[in-house]
Amino acid sequence: MPAPRTVQQLFDLSGRTALVTGGSRGLGLQIAHALGEAGARVLISARKAGELESAAAELRRASIDAQWLVADSGDAAQCETLATSAIERLGRIDILVNNAGTSWGAAAEDHPIAGWDKVMNVNVRGVFALTRAIAKLDMIPRRSGRILNIASVAALGGFQFPPMRAVAYSASKGAVVSLTRALAVEWGQFGITVNAIAPGVFPSQMAKTLVAGTGAERLANAVPLGRIGDDEALKGPVLLFASDAGKHLSGQVLQVDGGTSAVVVS
Repeated sequence: MPAPRTVQQLFDLSGRTALVTGGSRGLGLQIAHALGEAGARVLISARKAGELESAAAELRRASIDAQWLVADSGDAAQCETLATSAIERLGRIDILVNNAGTSWGAAAEDHPIAGWDKVMNVNVRGVFALTRAIAKLDMIPRRSGRILNIASVAALGGFQFPPMRAVAYSASKGAVVSLTRALAVEWGQFGITVNAIAPGVFPSQMAKTLVAGTGAERLANAVPLGRIGDDEALKGPVLLFASDAGKHLSGQVLQVDGGTSAVVVS
């Protein structure tokens, strides 16, 4: 038997390839940095070419091999095209991170069906369309792959603060959690791991409404650790699930929220 690998070797992603959706800013860009800093070749996708070009330039300045492709994750046909193009660019996809997402703020009783459909198309339908394509075209034939879905603590229930009324977002992230577990069971036979990270509040574009309406200090005070997420908080969890260090983890949902989801509400 070969000697056990060191911790550094287990976390090393040298020679691996990764596709990160919604990778032009916020959590997606942080995830792309984490994978690239560990040695992976990274391809990021999003809807806006200008933002992607800037993000790829930032990654390259950090000595990361980075490419980009424009794709709308709410369009299933574009997800299929993205899968094919990404495999052509990188040769294969070792790691798929489904990070692209959207929200719609409205009280549940007034939530428009059009808004519900938009959120579900991006956060659930698009995730499935891209994941199915990558698995069918590449991961299943190679019997290897790491899939990481970015869910949210919103999957566990509603938001505590009124400014962020987003029932469709919460429902969609709950679906992402269920999809993660179902695919982990079905695709384990092919050597594919499927996991999810459920972030709490981070200073992302999507959280602007919540921060503006509640206040950053009040939000931080509601977190047991006394702070919201930062530009490093997702790097370790992402690397664990993406690397051989997490080779026996599948169907798991890791809440990265400073302890918020552990609070018991009486």
